[in-house]
Amino acid sequence: MSEHFDARETQAPAARERELMARLPALVAAALEAPGWRKHLGEIDPQAIDSRAALAKLPVLRKGDLIGLQKAEPPFAGFVPGAPGAFGRLFTSPGPIYEPEGRHDDAWRSARALFAAGFRAGDVVLNTFSYHLTPGGFILDGGARAVGCAVIPAGPGNTEQQLEVIGHLRPTAYTGTPDFLKILLDAATTAGKDASSIRKAAVSGAAFPPSLQAEIKARGIDAYQMYATADLGCIAYETPAREGMVVAEDVLLEIVRPGTGDPVPEGEVGEVVVTSFDPDHPWIRLALGDLSAVLPGASPCGRTNTRIRGWLGRADQTTKVKGMFVRPEQIADLGRRHGELGRLRLVVTRQGEADAMTLRAEAAMHDAALAARVADTLRALTKLGGAIELVAPGSLPNDGKVIEDARPVG
Repeated sequence: MSEHFDARETQAPAARERELMARLPALVAAALEAPGWRKHLGEIDPQAIDSRAALAKLPVLRKGDLIGLQKAEPPFAGFVPGAPGAFGRLFTSPGPIYEPEGRHDDAWRSARALFAAGFRAGDVVLNTFSYHLTPGGFILDGGARAVGCAVIPAGPGNTEQQLEVIGHLRPTAYTGTPDFLKILLDAATTAGKDASSIRKAAVSGAAFPPSLQAEIKARGIDAYQMYATADLGCIAYETPAREGMVVAEDVLLEIVRPGTGDPVPEGEVGEVVVTSFDPDHPWIRLALGDLSAVLPGASPCGRTNTRIRGWLGRADQTTKVKGMFVRPEQIADLGRRHGELGRLRLVVTRQGEADAMTLRAEAAMHDAALAARVADTLRALTKLGGAIELVAPGSLPNDGKVIEDARPVG
């Protein structure tokens, strides 16, 4: 039995990169058929977007901005080529943000993630993601059927009824949140029901801490994580190597400095930005607001695509200081104006009964003149004064955090 979904998963990284770069111009040209993309990207030559460097010059589209854009111009803010009736299904996710589903098989690219989690043709899958308005249920449903599994469209909740279904249909696999899997297993134990047919799981949509991983494993279930969004479907997934998450095929992933579209060096924590080669709904540099980092090298499982560390928090660290919003974009702008600085971290605290800011900045030189210039720039950008603390290069944490709100809660 093959350990990989297809040969694309094990192709040489350089060959994959050449293929993606060769496909970029056509993807950008297809996106420009939609008025929203034309407005967002401006006057560009699609044929010139044929490298990561060229792609990095295009503006990011922030997922959070889609809420207002779609409200102003329903249904999809002009970012989707074609009319709503051209798609298979139409969804809404929290925000609300509205998404269409393409008519092609495995439209959300989740089959690879399920295959890596051990799902095989003939498995019966209990799918507990919601099928109501949101795309979660269909993201996993389409992938499971592409693998060759039968799917029980259970949705969330109705624990007692789900235990009856498990007892009767004996599903071998589970898809849903890790929390609900624990709820089902605990309920089965309490009620004296047999849920032992479930031996494998693909979980997403919630944190899966090591303690819960160990508990699920102790109950005989091999569970793997999948990183997905309602807009894009599967972005990356865990494999039997258990070393980070492998990026899905047909996805071009960048890690950028929060508040900017500037790619960071490999290993640096930053914001996840995705370009998706979806023929029905192309995405060009969609900034998700999630933090992650690229892991070096290839996975021991044999899959050769880029690996990421998984979800490491949120990139949007906007905070209010003395009634004024301070944003990561402003700190990034300060860094661009002072090229001699490395990582930056604005720490917001309370001194007495007033908010206070301290900008910690990595710098090779520690003279007062540089600190004074940086202080002037901080005030010009934020309209707020703050202390400047110059620290040694490499001394600030590599966690993607640009603004740290250290004020006491309550």
